[in-house]
Amino acid sequence: MLTAVGPIRLARWHGRCEPCGQVGFAADRLLGIDGRLTVRARRMACLAGLHDPFRKAQRLLAELAGWSVGAEALRRYTHAEAAAAAGGRAERTALPEAFARAAGEQELHIDAGKVNTPEGWRDVKVAVFACRQRGPAATADDYEQRELPAPAARSVVAAVEDSGAFGGRCAAEAQRLGVCASRLSVLGDGAEWIWNLAVAWFFAAVRLLDVYHALEHLAAAGRQALGEGAALTAWLAAARRSLVGDGYCGVCEVLARPLDDAEATGRLAAAAGGVLNYFAGHRDRLGYAARLRRGQVIGSGLVEGTIKERVNLRLKRTGARWQARRVGPFVELLAQSDGPEWAEYWAAQAA
Repeated sequence: MLTAVGPIRLARWHGRCEPCGQVGFAADRLLGIDGRLTVRARRMACLAGLHDPFRKAQRLLAELAGWSVGAEALRRYTHAEAAAAAGGRAERTALPEAFARAAGEQELHIDAGKVNTPEGWRDVKVAVFACRQRGPAATADDYEQRELPAPAARSVVAAVEDSGAFGGRCAAEAQRLGVCASRLSVLGDGAEWIWNLAVAWFFAAVRLLDVYHALEHLAAAGRQALGEGAALTAWLAAARRSLVGDGYCGVCEVLARPLDDAEATGRLAAAAGGVLNYFAGHRDRLGYAARLRRGQVIGSGLVEGTIKERVNLRLKRTGARWQARRVGPFVELLAQSDGPEWAEYWAAQAA
């Protein structure tokens, strides 16, 4: 047997049940033995396989624990635990209890990343439910300097599937957590599938376009008009204040405002049409000023961070290819590996 402190030799009787004819080691159930690894060893193997490529995890465990477990075995153990954790999500209570205790704002951040599968590159959709206290009040001039409290509770769902199925997955998780749509804020980038999902499954929720995605579109128009340099920096500062302070009206104002140079004004006018069309589709999702006064979040950083730190760093390694059905459970377990559900899952395995 391979344990958390290294291999041990285990001797026990091999028996045969006369009534049913089954053979095996009867003591295994009492000893908690299921396969070659103990529960604690499986947890260590899974943790290593989640955060590092399996060959690197193999070397790491050999150096730190003196283990002899192949990369392929680590891959099988990690995917098996991820699938089991995803399958038993409905029975676990740690996160619903954490959301019930947590005071503050309920948030749902939605985005998608790319993962390489045998069928080619596909979207892995990720949703992060969170509950956190409001931060300090801020304005369009100083909101980037404020520090928001960390979420008191957080849950991640992920899957490679169409937006309709993913919306149902999000709704089921919201029901499990006790999240109420009328108290919920949905934050995301400009992708239409996100807002269709929000309307279909969380109609009563407040919907907000991530402020940094919004600023990227204004910045594109500014670069087309002014190029790079001090003039662009000054224009972007004014554009940010107008967008965050006055929403769609502020966007219209800043794009219509003449620049010092007539040619630059013409270039800005040429770029304005596409930018205004973009913001017209989100005009009801630009309520930044009121949320800043209340100390609420205006960016979808939780899901952006999950995709950058979890999906991109772990799943998009050179040459990596993933079965689509395994991506969602893997991402969920990877994102939750430092949370209460991870501890609850392994406590149940040990019991």
